[in-house]
Amino acid sequence: MSHVTNPLAVPDASLADALHTRDYPAPPHPHRTPFQRDRERIVQARAFRRLAGKTQVFTSRASDHFRSRLTHTMEVAQIAREVAEALELNEDLAEALALVHDIGHPPFGHAGERALDRCLQAHGLRFDHNLHALRIVEHFEQRYAAHRGLNLTLAVREGIVKHSRDYTLATHPELEPYFLPLFPPLEAQIIDLADEIAYLTADLDDGVESGLLEISHIIENVRILKRCYTRVASLHPGIEQKYLFHEALQLMQNTLTADLIANTCANLLAAGVSSLAELRSHDARVATFSPDVEAERQQEKRYLYSTLYTCPELEREHDKAEEVVTELFTFWAENPSELPDGYLEEIEMDGIPRVVADYIAGMTDAYILQHYAAVKRVPRLKAVARS
Repeated sequence: MSHVTNPLAVPDASLADALHTRDYPAPPHPHRTPFQRDRERIVQARAFRRLAGKTQVFTSRASDHFRSRLTHTMEVAQIAREVAEALELNEDLAEALALVHDIGHPPFGHAGERALDRCLQAHGLRFDHNLHALRIVEHFEQRYAAHRGLNLTLAVREGIVKHSRDYTLATHPELEPYFLPLFPPLEAQIIDLADEIAYLTADLDDGVESGLLEISHIIENVRILKRCYTRVASLHPGIEQKYLFHEALQLMQNTLTADLIANTCANLLAAGVSSLAELRSHDARVATFSPDVEAERQQEKRYLYSTLYTCPELEREHDKAEEVVTELFTFWAENPSELPDGYLEEIEMDGIPRVVADYIAGMTDAYILQHYAAVKRVPRLKAVARS
């Protein structure tokens, strides 16, 4: 069944490789690799479906065209497969990691995550969407009669933990099973960069759709987009600006993707690694953009922060989102009996603050707003809102 032959890639299956192990025995499938099975378990998870109702950038602005967490995730998976194929990596593992990479995000995007983190810090805890994703796939999803969790391979669970940052045993001893002293395989290293490519392209598109960004302003202030737009305009003189802009966005995405592939190849050659074990023990991650493109990426990211992510219109949305999350956290922390029965059962093991955060993190934007409207009628919460 195996089709992955690159010694730097995670193979499809190996009885001797810990990366293919699961917490609970699972007989091999006659037609599907372990990572294909992981991908399908992720897609069938309830938490994955809920991504359709979670904010990517915009919460309240009405448009059927804005990305949700789900559509963003699909775009990341598309890019990840392209990069994995070009680098002769395990495409199924890369796709599974892309599909699961945002599964731990709470409602209202990063604003919701900031609010939950602040609420938990008051109790000596933190909220981290990567680690919450691990809790989801190992504990909260209940799809099987014999055990909790999705029973994913260790390779996918390690990638959930480490695709975008490196943790240490000193600060996270509970993550000891996930090879913290080692860098993740290349399939995991490319996910965060595929994520960057996807949202840097999509957020310019959605920003224009929202009316908060203007195409002409983007062209003049985003170097990589200006370069792509100039090229597209020279090939299609007289075409309306919005169509040139859309094609320039596609060219920008392709440019970023091609650079990631080429520069990772160059890094691998310079590193001189010849096996997956050597790659994981190398002194740095090898999946990176080239210095010139990295500078352009950072320049575009600064532009998006200054003109879109922190613009007054979105800041008001973020403030409202943080208010909703904070007030509901306070209400349930003080009234845990109001939690659903399944969450009440978790309190003895995890404590009230963590269980309340778990409950909120699982909600879609619409669902949390329904709860907020209902709970606002409770006198105690009204007092909290006035204080």
